[in-house]
Amino acid sequence: MNSDVEINQAAQLKSIDEIVKSLDIKIDDLFFYGPYQAKLKPSFTNTLKEHKTSKLILVTAMSPTPAGEGKTTTTIGLADALFSIGKKSAACLREPSLGPVFGMKGGATGGGYAQVAPMDKINLHFTGDFHAITSANNLLAALIDNHIHHGNELNIDINQISFKRCLDMNDRALRHVELKLGQNHRDTGFDITVASEVMAIFCLAESLEDLQNRLGEIEVAKRVDATSVYAKDLKAQGAMTALLKDAFQPNLVQTLHGTPAFIHGGPFANIAHGCNSVIATKTALKLADYVVTEAGFGADLGAEKFIDIKCRQSGIKPDIIVLVATIRALKFHGGIAVSELNQENLKALELGFNNLKRHIENCSEHFGLDVIVSINQFSSDTEKEMTWLQSAVNKLGFKAILCSHWSDGAKGAKDLANAVLGQLSKPKTFKFLYEDDLSLKDKITTIALKIYRAKEVQFSDSALNKLLSLEKNYANLPVCIAKTPYSFSSDPKECGAPENHTLMIRELRLARGAGFVVAICGDLMTMPGLPKRPASEKIQLNSKGLLEGLN
Repeated sequence: MNSDVEINQAAQLKSIDEIVKSLDIKIDDLFFYGPYQAKLKPSFTNTLKEHKTSKLILVTAMSPTPAGEGKTTTTIGLADALFSIGKKSAACLREPSLGPVFGMKGGATGGGYAQVAPMDKINLHFTGDFHAITSANNLLAALIDNHIHHGNELNIDINQISFKRCLDMNDRALRHVELKLGQNHRDTGFDITVASEVMAIFCLAESLEDLQNRLGEIEVAKRVDATSVYAKDLKAQGAMTALLKDAFQPNLVQTLHGTPAFIHGGPFANIAHGCNSVIATKTALKLADYVVTEAGFGADLGAEKFIDIKCRQSGIKPDIIVLVATIRALKFHGGIAVSELNQENLKALELGFNNLKRHIENCSEHFGLDVIVSINQFSSDTEKEMTWLQSAVNKLGFKAILCSHWSDGAKGAKDLANAVLGQLSKPKTFKFLYEDDLSLKDKITTIALKIYRAKEVQFSDSALNKLLSLEKNYANLPVCIAKTPYSFSSDPKECGAPENHTLMIRELRLARGAGFVVAICGDLMTMPGLPKRPASEKIQLNSKGLLEGLN
């Protein structure tokens, strides 16, 4: 089988104005970025009416492993399958970050015959949204230092500047930076763009007015008297919004099957809230009958944040959860090395199943939603393994559907599509994990005990001091836990379904404009580094000028 990029380049794509006809979008409603990419004009999105019968399908997954689970491919494959059986469907995805593209994970446009296209453009610069977000972020950072340089009328304490510059690249050398501006020296650092508050705001804002107001509310520093300084005090929000004006409009592309796909915004789920933009999701729900979207990493991070942050702020409610698993990943959680995952091992599969079971229970019990397990098939999966896994899920009272969309495209997810359609009519009791009126400490503890099955939460001295300060004015905000995606604990080496562990909170950050508090766990970094052999080493242009090595 050809590589992902070869499959994508060989595909016979339709022009984007043809693709959008299935959603009743006209050519005059689009800003074109070449023949296969477009943004929706605000004159169109601002006039759309609510579609009260549309259904939102949330795709999440078991805890990720080096073996890969295929959450994005499942999202695309399911949207394609619904489209292929005559349903008015669309996919809603996040934009890829250059960090993983050139780092360890590679691109984020799906794989095999379940991809969005053109994958080379989407994975690289796309429509320039991330560049705009980076620029807006760094404009604010520059305005802070410029204000101090020119007399510091706001009396900013240079040792209490919390706002950081950002870059959409894994660069560990930028984690800690010393700035020297005249007589003023201070320690700071960079975040990766997808971990920035500007990205979070971009993805949660519902209008340009909302975007501008939220940007103005970013807390950037403290004064000498310990009062807060906001972006609006520097009159930064107007110019930041101007930089983001075009980027804010949802992007439209297509799958290889010709299904419309909205790709917009891209915060990481391990260090941010991990969802595509509210405006893209709401636009899709107004245009399509069935919208398939994903939340980053495993359900303990992506799904929890989708529901407790994105849904809480926007009023969006998923109608069902599709939980992606692979036999290979389950065996990894059962203690088997990556090199041995292609060998049949029912004992390891049974041990690793506890990870999937935990995610199913969490989604069903704590969010009140029906769950369907999508088993993303690999050629190494044996009949005994597939039969055992389906039976184990069925014994819990849930359906497990074998899917082959990676190799077979839309037809490989038809059984999943029919299963989803069959469950959508059932009554549900959607609910948040916690109420707004809980304290921040109780919200963090609730997530830790109920979702992660920890026995306790411990705060560093600095985190505890920050917590006491935040409880005074921001106790009503939801919490965004930043932790390793590879485990229910804060230790990435604890695979399976660990219980009775201690969740260590290293740092708390206020994302005032985004409307949540970030709790950073363990040694998680908000500026990742590149691996020893980064994916960039394989990426090049061939003699025809076509991209190679991007997967």
